[in-house]
Amino acid sequence: MEKTIEQIFAELDQVMERLESSETSLEDSFACYEAGMKLVKQCGERIDKVEKQMIVLQGEEDHGDA
Repeated sequence: MEKTIEQIFAELDQVMERLESSETSLEDSFACYEAGMKLVKQCGERIDKVEKQMIVLQGEEDHGDA
């Protein structure tokens, strides 16, 4: 099941908290950064998908008025 954009943002918040912690080691910081970048990519993919759906719906509306 795909994560929602809201779920991805919540995970990104957790990653950011770990990165901002002074107790996080360099190795853990790198792992957090990598996980965060994967989440950003997933979020971008979800947003692209929604944008494409909106374009299709807008096109259907435009053709329906003609």
